[in-house]
Amino acid sequence: MQSQSSDEYLIEVSNIWKIFGDNANAVLKEINEKNLSKAEVLEQFNAVVGVANVNLSIKSGEIFCIMGLSGSGKSTLVRHFNRLLEPTAGKITIEGTDVMALDTSQLQTFRNRKIGMVFQNFALLPHRSVLDNVAMPLEIRGVNKNERMGIAAKILSVVELESWGHKFAHELSGGMQQRVGLARALAADPEVLLMDEPFSALDPLIRRQLQDEFIELSASMNKTTVFITHDLDEAVRIGDRIAIMRDGEVVQTGTPEEIVMHPADDYVTDFVAGISRLKVVRAHAVMQPYENYCNEFGTPPENAPVVDRDASLSDLIHLAINTDIPVVVREENKSVGVITRSTLLKTVIEGTEVS
Repeated sequence: MQSQSSDEYLIEVSNIWKIFGDNANAVLKEINEKNLSKAEVLEQFNAVVGVANVNLSIKSGEIFCIMGLSGSGKSTLVRHFNRLLEPTAGKITIEGTDVMALDTSQLQTFRNRKIGMVFQNFALLPHRSVLDNVAMPLEIRGVNKNERMGIAAKILSVVELESWGHKFAHELSGGMQQRVGLARALAADPEVLLMDEPFSALDPLIRRQLQDEFIELSASMNKTTVFITHDLDEAVRIGDRIAIMRDGEVVQTGTPEEIVMHPADDYVTDFVAGISRLKVVRAHAVMQPYENYCNEFGTPPENAPVVDRDASLSDLIHLAINTDIPVVVREENKSVGVITRSTLLKTVIEGTEVS
């Protein structure tokens, strides 16, 4: 996962509602006045609550994953970011622009210049070459042919498809086609990438490879990415932060570590039950403050192992196999914490289902 370059929130989602059905505004009024559930709304009004009062703040440069089961509202929510769907109520700002206030012409320009979208089904045009597919957003923008083809060729090299530019989509594997889809989104150099389950149609080996490549690419290009997935393993692997949705609502937002260590309710607990803490939990989450440890037990031995605050639980366990001496956690050449073997055992046991 990439580090944050800024604490600035590039995307602000405020009180977004989406109700599918007749008289959506009247239905929303009833929901607010009577605190109706999603099931009650369907029964009483034959309307579906797709998104329910969602609030999110997404930092510049981060990979923000939105996940949940099928029907949880994650894909519906992300389609509001570029107004493929219009909300029943609420506001979204991206880089200071009120997306809901844009007229048709402004919205087209905004989509073309600020937002790139990568779909699950690749959405490549079969009659265009790979190069032409990648160059299409620039063609829409009015960039001359030589310039847009040069940019497209450069982006293809970034996704390691530089020699495939004159092929057609049907000549490429699924993984290669998804790379083309990503290259097309990147060609216009957007501020924001919206990725709706982009790797879910691929086999596990190719999927993991593309996850690795995307993590590296995102870090190098510093794109703010909203990544939709139903797979918690994928979200934990690539996300800087995760929002978990249920019935149109966001039930918890946090880092992968926070969600795995401190699930907000039984729904989230069930989600994280199968996730190994070994690669998610970091030293800073399980350490005892250095001064507190020293006051209670004395200064750790001079030969105590030393790790960075972001060392994984897996790394810590390997250290604990060879010695029972407490591990010292350091940050910027300063001792900030201590981790004992008993703390590690407790963390591992609490993260394991005991039958």
